[in-house]
Amino acid sequence: MQRRKTDTYSCLLPAGIRNIFLQAQPDPEQLQEIRLRTGKPLMICYGGRELGITEDGRMTANVRESYCVSEQDIRETLETVTGYSLYAFDDEIRQGFLTVPGGHRVGVAGKAVREGESVRLIRHISCLNIRLSHQQIGCADCILPYIMSGGELCHTLILSPPGGGKTTLLRDVIRQVSNGTLYGEGKNVGVVDERSELAGAYRGVAQNDLGIRTDVLDGCPKAEGMMMLLRSMSPQIIAVDELGSGQDRYAVENVFYCGCKLLATAHGSSLEELNRNPLLGAMAEKRMFERYVLLGGRQEPGTVRAVLDQDGKPAEKCSRLL
Repeated sequence: MQRRKTDTYSCLLPAGIRNIFLQAQPDPEQLQEIRLRTGKPLMICYGGRELGITEDGRMTANVRESYCVSEQDIRETLETVTGYSLYAFDDEIRQGFLTVPGGHRVGVAGKAVREGESVRLIRHISCLNIRLSHQQIGCADCILPYIMSGGELCHTLILSPPGGGKTTLLRDVIRQVSNGTLYGEGKNVGVVDERSELAGAYRGVAQNDLGIRTDVLDGCPKAEGMMMLLRSMSPQIIAVDELGSGQDRYAVENVFYCGCKLLATAHGSSLEELNRNPLLGAMAEKRMFERYVLLGGRQEPGTVRAVLDQDGKPAEKCSRLL
């Protein structure tokens, strides 16, 4: 029996909303987010556009025509994605999201219950954002000749505004340099997957292919994770998503000065914007990153606008070695 295209995400939705999607039949490759807010229209991010879906399964740019999400829809969605064991995901939900099979991530918002300076749990969840994981095998092919040199990966920072595809691109770079490419042999890669987006690990098992020489620390803070990997796994490359916190400074410096290569992403649309971040601006001033990959925004996700060298000039293409 041929699987419906919607089967890749319909398992995340309760029966009522699942039926709406079965009628709409959106292309899973174009579907990026499903947003459910109590008492608000059912909305999706589809091919970079914000659309609604009506109760009879019609996609529309007028989101006010969309199906109105109920409190029961939110409750049933949570039960579906957690396998009716919501309590088992308390630690993840406290961080504002949970990871489900397939590497998909469900963001949550509601009433935060604090314990001292920390959030102890989130109650009365009223908003969900189902972010669908899209592993685009080979999407890094076009930049590899520019971020490799003499068989080694350059210290590389991938920049894009939110929704620009930086995590998807980072994931494929990790996979390729781990397996080996035409520009160099495979390397040991250590990944600190703080938000469980790169490997999409579910119960410790990676749902995405990050290559045969990759070790993943899932759910670990970046600064702590980078130091743990340096001490224990002898990585040749360390990869992290969304670098930029001042807390990362010490660990980042250790990565650079121990001979390990850093592969990272950050929010931003230009080097000028990058320089406004205290950590990344200081690194740029010291010319620590050898390559900057600039991507388009949400309207053109994954589009490579430029690959620049440490001086901000167009990077040169390297020759194949293998």
